[in-house]
Amino acid sequence: MTVDETLDLLRRHDGFHIITHIRPDGDTIGSAAALCYALRRIGKTAYLYDNPQFGDSYGWAAEPYIAPAGFTPGFTVCVDMADVSLMPEGFKGDADLCIDHHPSNSFYAKNTLLFPEKASCGEIIMALVKALCGLDATAADLLYIAVSTDTGCFVYGNTTGETLQAAAELCFAGARNGYLNKLLFRTSSEARLKLEAQIFSSFRYYHEGRTVISVVTRAMLEKAGAAEKDIQDIAALPGRLAGVFTSVMIRETGKGHCKVSVRTNGVADANKICAQFGGGGHKMAAGCVLECGVGAAAELLAASIAREYQ
Repeated sequence: MTVDETLDLLRRHDGFHIITHIRPDGDTIGSAAALCYALRRIGKTAYLYDNPQFGDSYGWAAEPYIAPAGFTPGFTVCVDMADVSLMPEGFKGDADLCIDHHPSNSFYAKNTLLFPEKASCGEIIMALVKALCGLDATAADLLYIAVSTDTGCFVYGNTTGETLQAAAELCFAGARNGYLNKLLFRTSSEARLKLEAQIFSSFRYYHEGRTVISVVTRAMLEKAGAAEKDIQDIAALPGRLAGVFTSVMIRETGKGHCKVSVRTNGVADANKICAQFGGGGHKMAAGCVLECGVGAAAELLAASIAREYQ
């Protein structure tokens, strides 16, 4: 679909139910909330599905838009969600529209607006909001959350000139960039800092130092006293090491079960690596889930990454 076709759908329908993905991050929440807010501004009924994991992070941004009990949806929109496997716990139903930026999108929705070259879904939502009702300070704040978090405050390799132009426009529209940057990127709990210390000491090196793999076990979380809200963006930590081409974060989520995040500088293809294990994402950032322990997962990923260097 094109942006104009998507706008036509949004203008013709009502009773919007906007869905964020499991383990919601700043992009899915900021994008969904901004779209919901814009639809309300043009007189539509719009709510966010009450994702059970909102409380883990960025829940304050979603809270004003959560659907009340008994809400009957008329049109369902999935935001920043590449596949039905990422639907939040408890949600049942089909997607009328998906708005996304992941190259691995499976086109599960009846209609899809996809821009895989965009650094964040927030940039796509921003274009829709501008066309629907224009930017104001509230929309700008929500979209700044989306754009800034998916680019690591504009330091990840996915950041483009268009991304920076979008951020500047949001600031001119009233986004509180200083306040949000401090809140999102320069504020850590004591538990988070204790966990980071353990993560840095867990580094495993492969391929003559070009690959670093780190792990987060349930025992590490317990020792640090860390909760879900304390582990946002931990995947970025091993990539800070000088000389690393590919970094991997493996998080133990259950016995014999772990979640993997892969980040690269472009030499290796993170999406291709994770696709081998049923996951996906972008060339420089992707993820997957493995049904094994963290040690076995590290060896599987190291072998997969080695093939990318050949």
